[in-house]
Amino acid sequence: MSWCKGRLFSVAIEPKEVGVKDMFKEIAEHPVPRHARNFIFCFGGISFLLFLVQVVTGIVLAVYYNPTMEGAYQSVMFINDEVFMGKALRSVHNIAANLMLIMVVLHFLRVVFTGAYKPPRQFNWVVGVLLLLLVILFCFTGYLLPLDQVGYWAAIIGTKILGSIPIVGDQLLLLGQAGTKITDHTLMRFFIIHIVVLPVVVIVLLIAHFLMIRKQGISGPL
Repeated sequence: MSWCKGRLFSVAIEPKEVGVKDMFKEIAEHPVPRHARNFIFCFGGISFLLFLVQVVTGIVLAVYYNPTMEGAYQSVMFINDEVFMGKALRSVHNIAANLMLIMVVLHFLRVVFTGAYKPPRQFNWVVGVLLLLLVILFCFTGYLLPLDQVGYWAAIIGTKILGSIPIVGDQLLLLGQAGTKITDHTLMRFFIIHIVVLPVVVIVLLIAHFLMIRKQGISGPL
């Protein structure tokens, strides 16, 4: 507990009362180390910006999306053909997803090559790796939601991979498919994971990630 407290919570539980205005002023005026102004130190921030783009565009797309076997593809076509700037909105959502994955991987590599995973940042390193895995899950669950030929077979392959895991594979296959085959329940399960479960977990981990960066500072240069 003391190990976690020293790495995560000490900033959050400072007894000093700080107003919102003072908090934003302190953040805005906080000095940025000279080496952190290099572009390679911006991959994490760009990833967060792309995540915000995904949240905004994803909320709009979710309004029109129908998570059923018969309605998923038609709703995507409706967004493309009937919704004002729907095709552009889907393109922004898809491109931002791919860019976010690229930026998170680059951020991961920057952390490795600069040794930023070393103490006292090892807990933040674990949180960062979890965020990388969650971004991959984001891409996978979003990939199959249109339920076109590519999405359908992606769902088949993804659930079969779960089923191939030793000992617990059969249970995971049933859990992933919400039954013995791909149905409306399967699609609804992936949709809920994509728009609720993953965003909530990512936001919690991002808050922890930022708090630890705030406490420990930005790692040193190459």
